[in-house]
Amino acid sequence: MLNLIIDGAARLGVRLTREQARQLAAYNDILTERNKVMNLTRITEPADVLSKHFLDSLTPILTGHVKGRVIDIGTGAGFPGLVLKCAMPEIELTLLDSLNKRVLFLQDAAAAMGIVDGIHFIHSRAEELGLLCEHREKYDTAVSRAVANMRVLAEWCLPFVKTGGYLLALKGPLADDELYSAGGAISALGGKVEDVLKCDIPFTDMEHKIIVIKKMRRTPTVFPRKGKNASKIPAEAVVKRK
Repeated sequence: MLNLIIDGAARLGVRLTREQARQLAAYNDILTERNKVMNLTRITEPADVLSKHFLDSLTPILTGHVKGRVIDIGTGAGFPGLVLKCAMPEIELTLLDSLNKRVLFLQDAAAAMGIVDGIHFIHSRAEELGLLCEHREKYDTAVSRAVANMRVLAEWCLPFVKTGGYLLALKGPLADDELYSAGGAISALGGKVEDVLKCDIPFTDMEHKIIVIKKMRRTPTVFPRKGKNASKIPAEAVVKRK
């Protein structure tokens, strides 16, 4: 598996050392074992874990905006955040998830990989943590994968990002449709779509997309909203009322 990890990353244009590939193999081992008793992933075949989880999680590196203090919002089993930390050990990573048993798994997975410095684990909901001053607009980059539609995701993520920082949203083939309906919300939350990067995932026929959003100004303090308000009432409608 080590050679496949290194080769797949190289096809993306990402260089991994053999030690980093070994860390990802250790990640795969503990993911496979814990998935027998926890619902961590429906993808279980080693080749699919490699391409659909590991290689897909490396694609944000291609934007050039994974740097500094990074938060992975709704990280689940650690994708893409833990893979990014493996490939870029210099980043300061926070893994955020609303389910404590997943956070405990991530702590064990990071330990198994030998990742102990510059990594933090938080059990909370994004719409609650994003209101706290110690996390609000404190991150250079927010990443998120398969968490919510773009309109809701922008409200959950942009409050964490510093002005001048980036939100990188990993999306599938419907990214353009999501973006069309989310444009007003992204602007109201202080963001601007800078790019939609297309990524061919090695060893598959999948083309994924990364929506690259730059934080242009501070997010209004009313966001993020708690409960289901983010999905019921668009952010731009709230701003117009103010």
